[in-house]
Amino acid sequence: MTDSVAFPQGRTCPYQPAPGYQPLADQRPLAQVSLYDGRRVWAVTTRDTARRLLVDPRLSSDRTNPAWPMMFPSIAATVTDVQQKVMKIVTALVGADGPVHSARRKMLIPSFAIRRINALRPKIQEVVDRQLDHMIANGAPADLISAFTAPVPVTVLYRLMGIPDDDHEFFEKLSHQLATGPNANEAYDELMAYMGRLIAERQRNPGEGVLDDLLAKRGAAGDDEDHEDLVSTLVLQVAGGHGTTGTMISLGMFTLLQHPEQLAELRADPSLMPVAVDELLRFLSVPDGVTRLATDDIEVEGTTIRKNDGVFFINPLINRDPDVYDAPDSLGWHRTSARDHVSFGFGAHQCLGQSLARVTMEIALGTLIERLPDLRLAVAAEEIPFNPTASFEVITELPVTW
Repeated sequence: MTDSVAFPQGRTCPYQPAPGYQPLADQRPLAQVSLYDGRRVWAVTTRDTARRLLVDPRLSSDRTNPAWPMMFPSIAATVTDVQQKVMKIVTALVGADGPVHSARRKMLIPSFAIRRINALRPKIQEVVDRQLDHMIANGAPADLISAFTAPVPVTVLYRLMGIPDDDHEFFEKLSHQLATGPNANEAYDELMAYMGRLIAERQRNPGEGVLDDLLAKRGAAGDDEDHEDLVSTLVLQVAGGHGTTGTMISLGMFTLLQHPEQLAELRADPSLMPVAVDELLRFLSVPDGVTRLATDDIEVEGTTIRKNDGVFFINPLINRDPDVYDAPDSLGWHRTSARDHVSFGFGAHQCLGQSLARVTMEIALGTLIERLPDLRLAVAAEEIPFNPTASFEVITELPVTW
C-alpha cells in the first residue's frame, strides 16, 4: 500500500466534495484512505468500478462482522457499548446479505413501487401545501428546515408506513433516541412495545400502509422472532428514510439559491423538475458514501482487495466521474446521464425508498419555487451552519425570507 489520504474529511462547501479528496480522484479508480485508528482501507472513486463492485457478492454489508471498518471512534464505541438491540434493526435489511436480505427486501418492494408512489402524489402535495401554509402564516424570516424540509418527509413517510398522525411526534422522538443514544436500548424496547400494540390494532382493523402489506404477507401471528424481525424491518425504514430526504430538500434549495440561473430555468419550465431532482442528487451526493467489507479476495482494475479489507464508495467523487459526466462540477438540467448517479446506491442494496424520495423532493422543491418566487436566504451563505465532518451532509439551519 502506498501513501493514503485521511478519511473521512469534511466539506468546506455543503455541495462540493471535500477538497482533501482531490488526490483520491487523481488516483482513480481505486485509492487508499486511512481511518481514525490508522487502518488502511480502499476508496472507490469511479462510477463503472463502483457499479461492478456493488453487485459483487464478495463485498458484505454485515455490520456485525468484527472486521467491519469504523469511520469514527464514536461509532465504534456505540457498537461495543449499546448497540446489541439497535444492531438488530440495522441488520434487518441494510446489514443483511444473500438470501436473508433478498427475502426481506422482496417483502417491501411492492410497497415502494413507482406506481404506488405516483398514486400518492396528491397526498404528498397536500402535506407539502399544508406545511408551507403554516410557514407562510407564521411570517418571514423562517428556518426552512424546522418549518418545512424536516416535517414534510416525516409526515409523508409515516403516513405511507401506517403510523397514525397522533403518534408521529412520539415515534420521531424514539427514533432519534435510537440513533443517537445514550439510551438507545431503552428506545428500542419502547418502539418494540409500541409497534406490538400497533400491529395488534392493524390485525383487528387493517389499513393501507406498508405495515398492513407486511402483515398480509406474514399471515398468522408468527413466533416472537418473526414478530421482532417484522418490527425491526419497519422501524429501519421509518427511522432511516425521512432524515435523508429532508436533508436533500434543504440542501437542494440552498444549492438552487446559490445557482440563480438554474433556479430561473426551473421557474420558467417546471417540467424540468424530475431531471433537476436527479441532477441535484448527483451534485449533492447525500450521503457521502457506502461502506462494505470484503469476505474474499477480489481482483479489480489490476488491484487485489484482500479478504477483510474495508471498501468505501465515495459518492461525491463517483458522481463526478469525468468519464461519465461532461463538466461534472457544474449544475445543469440537460444531462442525459443525470440518473446514472449512485446516491441511492446500486445493486442488491439500492435504496428501496428512492422513488418516494424523488417524488417528495420534486413536489417539495417545485412547490417552494412556485409559491415563493422571492424566496432567498435571510443571512449570507457563509453564515449557514452545516455539519462538515459527518459522512452524511447536514445543514443544521436554513434561515430564509420571501
